[in-house]
Amino acid sequence: MSAPLPRLSAAQVAARLGVKPETVYAYVSRGLLLRERDARGSTFDALEVEAFAAGRRRAAVRTPTHPTTGMPLGVVQTDVADIEDDELLYRGRRTRDLIPQPFAEVVAWLWKAERIDAPDPAIGSARAMVEALPLPAGSMDRLRAALTGFAADDPLRYDASADTAHRIGWTLLTGLPVALGGRPHPDLARSLTSTWTATADDATITAVNAALVLAIDHDLAVSTFAARVAASARADGYAAVSAALGAADSPLHISAATRTARLLTRVNRGQEPERALAGALQEGNGIPGFGHPLYTGGDDRAAALFPLLAGLPDGDRTMDSVRRLSEVVAARTGLLPNVDLALAALVSGARLPDDAASTIFVLGRIAGWIAHIAAEYAEPAMRLRPRGEYVGP
Repeated sequence: MSAPLPRLSAAQVAARLGVKPETVYAYVSRGLLLRERDARGSTFDALEVEAFAAGRRRAAVRTPTHPTTGMPLGVVQTDVADIEDDELLYRGRRTRDLIPQPFAEVVAWLWKAERIDAPDPAIGSARAMVEALPLPAGSMDRLRAALTGFAADDPLRYDASADTAHRIGWTLLTGLPVALGGRPHPDLARSLTSTWTATADDATITAVNAALVLAIDHDLAVSTFAARVAASARADGYAAVSAALGAADSPLHISAATRTARLLTRVNRGQEPERALAGALQEGNGIPGFGHPLYTGGDDRAAALFPLLAGLPDGDRTMDSVRRLSEVVAARTGLLPNVDLALAALVSGARLPDDAASTIFVLGRIAGWIAHIAAEYAEPAMRLRPRGEYVGP
């Protein structure tokens, strides 16, 4: 018989729900949450708490009671990505129809800008910055260091124009994989994958290419908005991408892909899905890899990527783990897989490091950030500078 699943304390539940511990006990008294009591105090089922959290999000009032509070705080017009009937589109075209095309070709179409590869001296500067990092540095640390190297080597970066933004974008898309340790190659998916393995099979390259395309843009994510705010103040393209990276390196954004990969690794190694999920939930910030507020029937990006993963070197075992995880989460919370789980399955099935998921996501999303930066340069400067409303004493 398996050991009892780890349970959450009242303090952990309060942190997960964003409420005071007193509110948690109020939920208990109203029959909304169940608890068990022993000598250590009250404990709660982690998956039941997550189901309750998901229900609260669905029932929340989406229209703010005050024009400067709540979500959405503002609306920014964009012609890059849209979600219609649970399908993600780029400039009116379904993303799942674009994934067979090479990533660089999709980017050239999206930007309406011909490819310009990163110059060798800039790649050398970026690689030197990465190599100077301490050994424990993670994928986001390496990306930020490389970005700094590219920026320092570009004296013409300050022109706030679409042409300069596109040139900077091509420098990053073609240069980052090499600066991170990969080999230059016309196929950017192959170049990026060589960062982790010299013998990637065609199925892995196809899946990585699809993931890059699917990650390009997605409504106005916090990282994308950060890029536009910086561009509104006429930051250069590298600085605006750096602002986006800062917002992205967070547990509720791109870092969730690495958390999801670790969760999937636990299941792949034989841990029961419920135990693995309970352990992940104890870290806070919900179930990694499941649920997305912009979809009612499941994340379109995950649905497009999953069919490409069965043919990966470890694809069958990984997709079995995905299935078992998904069944438990759906039964207990009703949440469906999102793109983080698909990225985690990709790196697991291809036998890549867990944090490769974040790197793939960032490289793809840079294409979207640059599209938004270029668009913001055409708008009035400083238009995204909000007004503060003083509420202090």
